[in-house]
Amino acid sequence: MIALADKIEKSFGGRVLYTAATLQLNAGERWGLVGPNGAGKTTLLKILMGQESPDSGTVSFARDTSIGYLEQETRLAGEKSALAEVIDSATEIRHLERSIARMEHEITNPAPDTDLDRLLEKYGQAQDRFERLGGYELEARARQILGGLGFPVEDFDKPAKEFSGGWQMRIALSKLLLRHPDLLLLDEPTNHLDLESVKWLEQFLASYDGAVLLVSHDRAFMDACVSHIGSLENKRLMTYTGNYSSYLHQREDNLEQLRAKRAAQERDIAHLETFIERFRYKPTKARQVQERVKRLEKIQEELVVLPEQSKKVHFSFPEPPRTGDMVVQLQDIAKAYGDNLVYEGVNLTLYRGDHVALVGPNGAGKSTLMKLINGHEAPTKGSVDLGQNVSQAYYAQHQLENLNGANTVLGEMDEVAPGWTTAEERRLLGAFLFHGDDVDKRVSVLSGGERARLALAKMLVAPDPLLCLDEPTNHLDIDSVDVLERALVNFPGTIVLISHDEHLVKALANKVIDVRDHTVTLYDGDYEYYLYKRAELEARAAEDAAAQAPAPAKQAPAKAATAEAPAKAQGRNVKTKEQRRAEAEARNAANRALRNERKRLKEVEAALEPMRARYDELMTLMASEELYADSNRFDACMREYNALSKKIPALEEEWLELTEKVEAGI
Repeated sequence: MIALADKIEKSFGGRVLYTAATLQLNAGERWGLVGPNGAGKTTLLKILMGQESPDSGTVSFARDTSIGYLEQETRLAGEKSALAEVIDSATEIRHLERSIARMEHEITNPAPDTDLDRLLEKYGQAQDRFERLGGYELEARARQILGGLGFPVEDFDKPAKEFSGGWQMRIALSKLLLRHPDLLLLDEPTNHLDLESVKWLEQFLASYDGAVLLVSHDRAFMDACVSHIGSLENKRLMTYTGNYSSYLHQREDNLEQLRAKRAAQERDIAHLETFIERFRYKPTKARQVQERVKRLEKIQEELVVLPEQSKKVHFSFPEPPRTGDMVVQLQDIAKAYGDNLVYEGVNLTLYRGDHVALVGPNGAGKSTLMKLINGHEAPTKGSVDLGQNVSQAYYAQHQLENLNGANTVLGEMDEVAPGWTTAEERRLLGAFLFHGDDVDKRVSVLSGGERARLALAKMLVAPDPLLCLDEPTNHLDIDSVDVLERALVNFPGTIVLISHDEHLVKALANKVIDVRDHTVTLYDGDYEYYLYKRAELEARAAEDAAAQAPAPAKQAPAKAATAEAPAKAQGRNVKTKEQRRAEAEARNAANRALRNERKRLKEVEAALEPMRARYDELMTLMASEELYADSNRFDACMREYNALSKKIPALEEEWLELTEKVEAGI
């Protein structure tokens, strides 16, 4: 046990966040904390961190536990470089380093009264601890983490205070990861990261040997790296084993059981009330009536309370003006900032209905390309032309600053929705999770997530046919992301999207533009297609590297020639170390290209086996006369049988397709 929050209760004003919330965090466990907006996720992190006090309950830690906390917002000051900020965060190692340097000086220049033996012993102990803590690899680890989170090498020595807020968040995260605390608390760690950095963080956390508790709206990220879910629902903290998708299935199964139990209780109540009402005044039935009154009271005491369901609002956004087929065209575009060339020779045409995701490493120029498309940046060379009847809207984090703090939420909508009734505005705001009195809040008191939702709602009142969205899910909770995702997937116009949220990108994109190495490449397919083609390119590059590896030297040392003679005699080619390495890289790249297919094949096989077994079991059951005598059990079996009859053939068909792909790849 690393940390235990036991029977925590917390309220703000008259609103109860949770009661009797208990959570135990153990080494090697990675917890995702989920719940609707305002449920108290960040508050629970702060309670664990000691920044907030619970109304009741206790928080305890194992002895000498170190804790690291990444908040949603942070600012760095001072003159230190990004690399120095990260390295200096490892305070114990840096303290040991200074102590070792001091002792080395004392050993080299001992004072007359120095106990040299004792000093040498302390020096040896300090060196051992310094080595165990990774002191000798400290700078290499710091560089690896900064690189993994998207920092180009040339920015390592740039003063930390000169970076934007998003990059400063990455520095703060790098500091935490380098310190490697026993308990890592992360509040929206993927905000401000690109997709490639998110993938790196997934791998880092998946092998983390301490305990991790993170709040995130990124479902794909949680699926990849968490092992447990804590769900704040109905003022309770419910815990589940597995990733986010597993949690959703378990929660739905639990709800089905609760609904079934509640329905059975309601049927029993109806029967008992009917009997009591019918025979209440018959003396001959008095004893039976009293028995049923007691049974009724007991059932009512034990009556299952179904959890409140998240409000799912379906809203049809107004269609944008219809444009010509061609929406925007970039011809021979080059973009440079001084001597820094971003890219050149870019030729790109987007059409009506294209939903395009811009991907690639951070700093490659994704946001710049979006600004070229929407006219917020001018190209160094070339032209950008909009199609017939094309207008556009641009959403980025700075849009939140354009909201008028003096307005109410409803007043802010009034400014962009002339002619709309209050009911229509409330309905749109409800789609973005502003309910009831929420619409009367002043913009100045809204949280970052609420401001983001309001800015997005304003954009979609009368949507332009071309929407440019730069990280629209930052600061949103999962319910808000769902609302946005549904709106965008059904949007008939053209979308250009930058997002670190892989789930959103997979759901939305029908084309992908990859920006890297000063080039812009269009992939005419969805995100899965893009990943497949990228893996294919990597495999081909590795094969080319193997083919171009230098041949064995003609003049080899006598000893080497002697060693190779038996191999040549047997008709085998002797390959150089470089050739073997290149071939291994080619094989690895080919394996990576099929990794998704192999992973899915294992999932399908794991799902099919119990389904087939249960199907056979149901067939045996349905041949039994006892089953037909129990109508409730029979109905349940029939529902399960019908569901399996549809699921099994679909999975078998998918299994065949995947098997063919994997075998062809091998």
